[in-house]
Amino acid sequence: MTTCAQLLVQLLEGYGVETVFGIPGVHTVELYRGLHNSSLRHVSPRHEQGAGFMADGYARASGKPAVCFIITGPGMTNILTAMGQAYADSVPMLVISTTNRRDQLRMGHGHLHELPDQRAMIGGVCAFSHTLQSPAQLPEVLARAFAIFNCARPRPVHIEIPLDVLDMPAADLDRLPRTLPGAPVPAPAALLAAAKLLSGAKRPLILAGGGARNSAQLLQQLAERLQAPVALTINARGLLPLAHPLLLDGVQSSEHGRALFDEADVVLAVGTELGETDYDFFGRGALQFKAPLIRLDIDPMQVMSAQRAQIALVGDAVEGLRALLAQAGPQPARGSWAVDSVARVNNCERSGWTAKQRSMQELLDLLRDTLKEPIIVGDSTQPVYQGSFGYQAPAANSWFNASTGYGTLGYGLPAAIGAKLACPERPVVALVGDGGMQFSCAELIAAREAGVGVILVLWNNHSYAEIRDYMVAREIPPLGVDILPPDFQAMACSFHVDHYAPTSTQSLRALLADLVGITAPVMIELVASSFLPH
Repeated sequence: MTTCAQLLVQLLEGYGVETVFGIPGVHTVELYRGLHNSSLRHVSPRHEQGAGFMADGYARASGKPAVCFIITGPGMTNILTAMGQAYADSVPMLVISTTNRRDQLRMGHGHLHELPDQRAMIGGVCAFSHTLQSPAQLPEVLARAFAIFNCARPRPVHIEIPLDVLDMPAADLDRLPRTLPGAPVPAPAALLAAAKLLSGAKRPLILAGGGARNSAQLLQQLAERLQAPVALTINARGLLPLAHPLLLDGVQSSEHGRALFDEADVVLAVGTELGETDYDFFGRGALQFKAPLIRLDIDPMQVMSAQRAQIALVGDAVEGLRALLAQAGPQPARGSWAVDSVARVNNCERSGWTAKQRSMQELLDLLRDTLKEPIIVGDSTQPVYQGSFGYQAPAANSWFNASTGYGTLGYGLPAAIGAKLACPERPVVALVGDGGMQFSCAELIAAREAGVGVILVLWNNHSYAEIRDYMVAREIPPLGVDILPPDFQAMACSFHVDHYAPTSTQSLRALLADLVGITAPVMIELVASSFLPH
C-alpha cells in the first residue's frame, strides 16, 4: 500500500528534489518510511533552525528549492527564524511538517506537541501555509508550492499533514508532477516605454538585487550596451565580473554613492526592494531619486512600494532583461561618464576605509583569490560587514550572508553546509564570528557526520564586537557584549574536526592552498588581533 507520506516522497522526486533536511521525531517517522528506498539524500542537523539554514544555503547555491521535514510544535517554532531569513531574502524552501490528528486540532486537550494554531504562527514567514485534509489534496498543493518557486517571488511554503492523514492510502492518486507555468514577462507596452527611456538617457544607472541573481549575462549585456554603472546588493554580488569597469563597490548607502545616483538621468532597479539595509545602512534617510525610476520585479507589491516608479515592469528578471535588450537596440556613444564615475566613486569609497577595514578586506580578498571560485557564506560578523562595502564575488550566488535584511545570528555555518551539499565541487567557506558560532556550533558535527568539506573560518574577537562598537559610538556603556568564548580547539576536537590557528596572512594563504578537495569540515580560528593593525 502506498501511503500519503510515501506519495509525498515520490512527488518530491518528480519535481527534482535531491536533499531533505530533518530530525526524525515520533510525529514524522511515517515520512521516513517513504524516504528509505528513494533517491533523496537525508541530512540530520542538530536543531531545526539549522535544518532551515541548511535548506536556505542549499537553495541559494543551487537555485533549486530545498525541503525540510519538521515535527509539529517545537520543531516548527525552532525553524521559524530560518524561515524568516528565507522569506526576507526570497529563498525557496518547502517545509513539510506534521500536525495533530484532525479531530484533535484546536481542541486544547494537551496532546503531544500541540499548538493552538500552528498555521497562524507560521503565516508571517511563508508564501502560504496549508493543512492537508486528505491525500487527494497533496498533488495540487505541492504543484502550487513549486509554481511559486518557479515563476513568482520565491519564499518558503509550509504544508502540514495531520497524523491521521499521513498514513492514509494514496495508491490511486496521480504521482506525476504537474507541468509548471513559465516565468512571467512584463507587459509589452511597459517594456517599450522603459526601453525608450533608457535608450534616450545620457547617464543611466542600474541597481540590481537578489531578484536578478539568475540573470548575470543579460544584466552585463544591458549595462555594457547602455554604458550604465551597476550597483549590486549583497544578494546580487557576482552578477558582473570582478573589476568590471561598470561595477560599483557597495556604495549605495554612502554620501558619494548617493551623489552618483543624483547624477543619473534614469535609474533601472531590477529585483531589489531598495530596502534600508542595502541602501540606507548609515541612516541617511530613504532614497530620493531625482531621475525617473524604472522598476523590474516579479512581485507587483514591490513595483508599487514606497519608491514610486515612473514605469513598472512586473515580471521575471531574466525575461524582463531579455526583452529590454531586444527593445533597446544599438545605443549612441555616451562618452566616458559611466566608467569615469565608477572609478571615481570606488576610489572615494576605498580611500575612506580605516586601517581596520582595509585589513578585513585583505582577508576577504585572500579567501577569494587563494581558493578557486569559492562560495563564501557569512554570519553577522565584522569581516562580513566589511564585505558589504568592498567584496566582489567571483560569480553569482557566491556571496550571501545574514548581516543585512532579516539579520539573524547563527546563519553562516549551517547555510554553508547546505551550499556545500549543493555544490560539492566548489570550495565553500563559512565566515563566522565567535559570537555567532555559539548560536549554531552543534551543526559542525552534523557536517562531519555528512562528510561535508566546509572550511569554517572563525573570526575570534572575544565579543559581539559590532554591537560593542555601536554602543560605544552612542556613549552607552558596553554591557553584555564582551563574552567568554569557548575553547574552540577543544570544540573542534570533540566534534572530530581538524583545527588550525594561523597567525598571519601568509600562513593562512599556505593553509588554504592545502585544503583543496577536503571531504570533511575544518575549523580555521583567526584571532582578530593577529590580523588587524595595532
